[in-house]
Amino acid sequence: MSATMRAWRAHELGEPADVLRLDEVEEPKPGQGEVVVEVEAAGLNFPDVLLLRGQYQERPPLPFTPGLEVAGTVVASGAGSRITVGQRVVAIASPPRGGLAERVCVASADVLPLPDGMPPATAAAMLITYQTGYLALHRRALLRPGETLLVHGGAGGVGSAAIQLGCAAGARVIATATGADRAAVCRRLGADIAVDNTAADFVEVVKEVTRGRGADVVYDPVGGDVFDRSRRCVAFEGRILVIGFAGGRIPDVPTNHVLVKNYAVVGVHWGLYRRVLPHVVPDIHEHLVDLHREGLIDPLIGAEVPFEEAPEGITMLAERRALGKIVVVR
Repeated sequence: MSATMRAWRAHELGEPADVLRLDEVEEPKPGQGEVVVEVEAAGLNFPDVLLLRGQYQERPPLPFTPGLEVAGTVVASGAGSRITVGQRVVAIASPPRGGLAERVCVASADVLPLPDGMPPATAAAMLITYQTGYLALHRRALLRPGETLLVHGGAGGVGSAAIQLGCAAGARVIATATGADRAAVCRRLGADIAVDNTAADFVEVVKEVTRGRGADVVYDPVGGDVFDRSRRCVAFEGRILVIGFAGGRIPDVPTNHVLVKNYAVVGVHWGLYRRVLPHVVPDIHEHLVDLHREGLIDPLIGAEVPFEEAPEGITMLAERRALGKIVVVR
């Protein structure tokens, strides 16, 4: 009789609390070039919400397990894998074999070393959002010390990572958030200026702070009206980084306006690098580990949710109640 484990699985599409069930399933076995990780912590991301709603660009077959990033210990290693049993790792999971399970099978190419002494929750929280932020700011935007960086959604997992990475790069950081409490979180993370969107217009604040020049780099995981208004305060030769569309609406880009100030609209699809330029991911991981060791970055974990309550953690993301990262722990 095969050994079993528990895994959260969606049998239909919809809201997390409605469609996720904690199932007893067969334990995974690693294939060629794969390993099985005993999951101690799993980071949640907004794509988990979109996957469950059927709104993500990739649609795994039902039933599937969400969860894109995990930290834990390798308990089985397939032929051709470079990873040995007992190694402490962080790994990128790919639904339908997602990370909200007691054990998950992943490609060894998607496994990175977990630094000594780093808690699993911290490691899981520092994977996708910080990888995306570093890629966006350093490879795609070529952010330079002294430039002005505007970060939207600064109190969320994606935005909080960008604030810390921008500060570590020597930029002047302006962050936006909805509500005074969330703006205060941005300031604690290191933002030079935090704009409460319920009380002020970030466009006017950016223009005033930069004496009319505008933001050199805009980090936008929101889209919609936020993207449209960011075009009004981007600097000459500025770069607007398209991270995602948490606001729900995918904006259009009027190319005639792009010419007005010679700014660039830059796509940031971190997952694409895993296929096209896979060496970029471990390179960024090394840089992030160094920054964490130096005390320049440290993930803001808003909640550690027990494994049995994972759907509530995803619901927190869906309802915009999350501060920083939400991590499911066992």
